[in-house]
Amino acid sequence: MVHFILVQAVCFLGTIIFFLSYQCRSNRNLFRMQLASYCCYMIHMFLLGALTGGTSYILNVVRSYCLSSRSRFLHSWQMCGVICCLQLVTLYLTWSNWWSLLPIVANIATTIGEYTYNSQKIRLVGLAINSPLKISYDFLVGSWAGIFDELVTLASVIISIWRYGWKNLDRVEEIG
Repeated sequence: MVHFILVQAVCFLGTIIFFLSYQCRSNRNLFRMQLASYCCYMIHMFLLGALTGGTSYILNVVRSYCLSSRSRFLHSWQMCGVICCLQLVTLYLTWSNWWSLLPIVANIATTIGEYTYNSQKIRLVGLAINSPLKISYDFLVGSWAGIFDELVTLASVIISIWRYGWKNLDRVEEIG
């Protein structure tokens, strides 16, 4: 029981950090905070034995690092393609059942959305694709904190839309 609580607590820490990430006006700060939260989620998934989820979060850490860097190559469409291909390799190497698809599809959609550097698209992908798929995966692997995390993420996205206004988020913020 103590192990279960500690495993879920790791995810809750990531939830707090991720919630705060969508309250950042700058995409660079959003990506930096998400990098820290992805480290928590990665550890959480590995502790649950969810190999596909944990491994795909390693790539999310890499993606957040790339997106928050000043290197033009790391936040280019070529790097987006590399990360998406690595997600597919992860799926192939960690396949255990049909729900292995869920975090991979969610992460590919999120990667493409984030590489647009458009705050509206980033939030829309989170609302429509990422969170619904991750909630399903979290349920199937027993990540109760993960389900809570995605619900908090949805709330945070909605709050950020309310705070900044949907039209004000329709801009591309290049980093570099």
